[in-house]
Amino acid sequence: MASERYQQMFSRLQARNEGAFVPFVTLADPNIELSERIIECLLSNGADALELGLPFSDPVADGPVIQAANIRALANGAKMRACFELLARVRSRHSELPIGLLVYCNLVHAQGVEAFYQRCAEAGVDSVLIADLPLRERQFYQSAAQKHGVQSVFICPPDASSELRQRVAEASEGYVYLLSRAGVTGADTALHLPATEAIAELAAAKSAPPLLGFGISQPDHVKQAIKSGAAGAISGSAVVRIIAEHLDNPERLLEHLGEFVVRMKAATLIDHEAAD
Repeated sequence: MASERYQQMFSRLQARNEGAFVPFVTLADPNIELSERIIECLLSNGADALELGLPFSDPVADGPVIQAANIRALANGAKMRACFELLARVRSRHSELPIGLLVYCNLVHAQGVEAFYQRCAEAGVDSVLIADLPLRERQFYQSAAQKHGVQSVFICPPDASSELRQRVAEASEGYVYLLSRAGVTGADTALHLPATEAIAELAAAKSAPPLLGFGISQPDHVKQAIKSGAAGAISGSAVVRIIAEHLDNPERLLEHLGEFVVRMKAATLIDHEAAD
């Protein structure tokens, strides 16, 4: 049976008139020990869920900031076993937390597809997004995921046709990763929001709640995302950049990271009067 943690999270947040703030980090960046402290810092300062990357040598959907995080993790000896053990420890401390993985096909096949999803389930992972998996080829992977109770998340591009949005809505479980712009990940100062029409079409198709990602780096970006109708926002490059800037001072790293998360989470409060 698939996890209901995403559904429960969105229900809790809706009752509090809040959207979701979901930070992304690469597991084992810069090393397993500090990575675990970083994750706990994100959660203690208000993150509603986690999106976590497994270190990979060729993360083609990611920009230079997250690519560098993958390189750091691998250079410091990141191993798949240690990453899954870290996931299991996080799950043991946070029973209601939605945990999602962002991975690439090669990593899934290196483990064996069935074995990969079984490993995810055993570690307490709720969802997996395979960044380089075409939607038309999803069935084999999604069937294996469902067998082990892991939800499959798919990307909705900003220029998607109505037909593609319908297919993404039908396929996605947990949430939809809605892109604010085309290209690779990166922390932009200007946010390219999708038309509210896209979000309305997903809703009409009874889609899982959309979370807006790519370029979310400021509290105002979070506010704009929620005002546009998204259920929340995912921030990756801005989070990882803080890590990269303070590698020589872990305590300062955690301090700056905590302050960033507090500001971004505060921006998820839904102002119904402003919306009207």
